[in-house]
Amino acid sequence: MDAERTMGLLSRLGDLISGSAAAVGNAVAGMRGLVAGLSSRDTRKQVAFTIAMVALSAKMAKADGVVSPPEIDAFCRIFTIPLGEERNVSRVYNLAKSDIAGFESYARDVRELFPDDPTMLEEIVDGLFHIAKADGAVHERELAFLARVAELFGFSAEEFARISARHIGGETDPYLILGADRTWDNATLKRHYRRLVVENHPDRLVGHGLPQEFIKIATDRLAAINAAWDDVARQRKIA
Repeated sequence: MDAERTMGLLSRLGDLISGSAAAVGNAVAGMRGLVAGLSSRDTRKQVAFTIAMVALSAKMAKADGVVSPPEIDAFCRIFTIPLGEERNVSRVYNLAKSDIAGFESYARDVRELFPDDPTMLEEIVDGLFHIAKADGAVHERELAFLARVAELFGFSAEEFARISARHIGGETDPYLILGADRTWDNATLKRHYRRLVVENHPDRLVGHGLPQEFIKIATDRLAAINAAWDDVARQRKIA
């Protein structure tokens, strides 16, 4: 029964926003009741995640004024379109990408879909970063868009700086990437690092049913954490 209802949700979402792109936020609010009606918690999370990625990805790509082919390709790799739902996904995406209007209310709705799951919200921000840099750089307006989405998701400025440090090139502070305090002793740092490895291991995403591209993003995130730890361990001579 859940599978049948899941397949119809994107069609209903397309009907809800067929009037204008700015109605995406209201559409998601209307979809919340449909999502809540699904009996499986995992199915609810997957459907909510699907809706989040379709609309926010489109608006993310539009943030710098141009939706480029690499950004669309990145979206298609991240988001696995259910068989038979191609037209509905395309319809929702094209409506959403026409402008960035309503993205703040939409981001608030997304946070409500994952009230006790900041890890999933960070996955969404990571996915948006992946799309933003698909054309070779994260542009200033895209970074501002991402910062505001992260704020609406409940992340502090320091937490957003930690997330963005993994995606934006240049010299970065390893303590920032680790979310660690320089005043911590070596034992505390090592415990913190080990917890990060467990929390960010790609295998954790397999059980969530996320697309393969998200496994790659998680692998890159873990690589950044490991590289930052290597820098800190070398500086402190931690064995």
